[in-house]
Amino acid sequence: MQMSATCSQHRERIFSAVNDDGIESAIRKPITSSWQRCIKNYGLDPMADNEPNIVESSVLRERQECLNKLITIARVEMANLYQQIAGTGYSIVLSDETGLIVQYIGDQNFNSVALKRSLQAGCIWSEEHQGTNGIGICIAEQKSMIVHKDEHFFANNLNISCAASPIFDPNGKVLGVLDISSESIMGQEHTMVLVNMSARTIENRVFLCTFENHNIIRFHSRPEFINTLGEGLIAFQSDGTILAANKTALFLLDFNTTDEICQQKIDELFDCQLHQLLQSPPTSAQHAMPVHENKNSRRFFAIMQVANIEQYTAVTATAVTTEAENTENETAPDPSTLVKLEFGDHHMVQNIHIAQRVLNRKIPIMLLGESGTGKGVFAKAIHMSSKHADKPFVAINCASIPESLIESELFGYKAGAFTGASHQGSRGKILQSDGGTLFLDEIGDMPQSLQARLLRVLEEKEVVPLGGHTPVTVDINVISATHCNLKEMMINGDFRADLYYRLQGVNITLPPLRDRADKYNLVKHLFKMETSDGQPVQIGDGVIDKFCSYYWPGNIRQLRNILRTMLALAQSEHITTDDMIDELFHEARATTDNANSIISDTETENYDPLRNAERDVLQQKLESFNWNITVAAKNLGLSRNTLYRKIKRCEIALPSR
Repeated sequence: MQMSATCSQHRERIFSAVNDDGIESAIRKPITSSWQRCIKNYGLDPMADNEPNIVESSVLRERQECLNKLITIARVEMANLYQQIAGTGYSIVLSDETGLIVQYIGDQNFNSVALKRSLQAGCIWSEEHQGTNGIGICIAEQKSMIVHKDEHFFANNLNISCAASPIFDPNGKVLGVLDISSESIMGQEHTMVLVNMSARTIENRVFLCTFENHNIIRFHSRPEFINTLGEGLIAFQSDGTILAANKTALFLLDFNTTDEICQQKIDELFDCQLHQLLQSPPTSAQHAMPVHENKNSRRFFAIMQVANIEQYTAVTATAVTTEAENTENETAPDPSTLVKLEFGDHHMVQNIHIAQRVLNRKIPIMLLGESGTGKGVFAKAIHMSSKHADKPFVAINCASIPESLIESELFGYKAGAFTGASHQGSRGKILQSDGGTLFLDEIGDMPQSLQARLLRVLEEKEVVPLGGHTPVTVDINVISATHCNLKEMMINGDFRADLYYRLQGVNITLPPLRDRADKYNLVKHLFKMETSDGQPVQIGDGVIDKFCSYYWPGNIRQLRNILRTMLALAQSEHITTDDMIDELFHEARATTDNANSIISDTETENYDPLRNAERDVLQQKLESFNWNITVAAKNLGLSRNTLYRKIKRCEIALPSR
């Protein structure tokens, strides 16, 4: 009865808003416009039991094959997005321009709800079929939209909230929609930010993929924003005729539509001659060339991606290249690569010495250390110092890919192995690294179901792709890395002991930045790297001394980000302590005493009320189950690995055993 009354009130509210009775003036205009379309254009009733419109599997497969390029690109970004919201009861879906869902990733806490609401591949979520909803209104309005609970048209969707963002093709037409849905009672503004960023990233990658055989200029008013989702992209032919531009490029250059910029000449848009652009060597954002647009004489920084790569006469080691280009510009082993990571710390000297001793001996290496200590850089240096330097170095972050995708990413799959699979199949990361190095970052987060299969590959030197039957021989050197305590995870049953001992040929622990004795030299080296574009900026000894006394909870990763920020905000060519912004360090009161530093840093980092609330809930749950991780995880609807990640992120201290 209560639900029926709620539905009736919802219906009255919708018709009141559509008839403009003035009662619901607080409702957003796009929502009332959508309600109006649902009633007047599609003849829908808010109280109707709307049956899901699910297409046949053959139709879904055909549509997925047509959108193979988009799906392939989006899957990676959806996996990254999933990692940021895992365990919070969300689903991430990708639809085509008609609202047909072609890809779905769901948190296990929301999967049952998603099925009830038909949030699954093959279901159409246009306004015509599902009334006002995130995907449908996003397509109709052609802009990012939030639809929160009672803003939905149909009464049986009142429990969900959606944040959706359109993905535009290079011609400015809607190619698809990225949507996050949940039963959260909170507003979706923070989710909308994540969805928008992911959609723009997908958009840019689709653009680059579409025009991979054409010239592309990548630009921004600030060089550090090149190669980010905020960069402008313009594709043009060899005669300079502009073919397309992404939305950021249109915004930066004051154009409204792609039609206004297409068919112009690139050297009419910028003050560079066409031959100068086409002869520019491949560069990175740190070496971006300054250009001025002719209309308003504004300065931008740009790098070129030229279709005919052979015309480049100078390709440096710092050039940003694709995997295909790397195979044609093979790199010889450089024994000094590892040595270049040593700046005076005796722990690093010892680590480098150990790595050099086991090079080229087929001994697996496990890198241990806190997040941000440079495990990825160290792994790449090991590879580049080995005799396999001319072979692939393939990295996979086991923590950034959901369990539903990591198997296909790692082992590959045959054509048609599962719904949404590429019709060409995929080799997978292991086969891609054949002859070279496979770097398994965050190995502690690998799902248990895949640990046995990985062990079998390492033991038998063979891979069987998903959907395949014939094993493929593979020759790889394995480097793994983790910030977790794998021995403790073994005791708890979260990590296989046989896999641990197979990966543990030799352990190398990278020290946290706060404990390194070479901080002064390291800061100067990183500063030099960040100003390698010739930027005439110097850093004062007082600044370096401040850096050396800071606790650095984010380690080298945090240090590099702060250096970049300070360079971007620098008001002169000499950075002093006056240029140091408190917010960069969260006003940390660091001392040389580690214990005091930890307390100081913890106090300054705990400013996030959402994380504090999550910490309180987890603490109460764990205490109520006497700190039994298995029981607590089951009660919370989480996997043990996910719960461990949350415990670590919320800095909850587990009681000693």
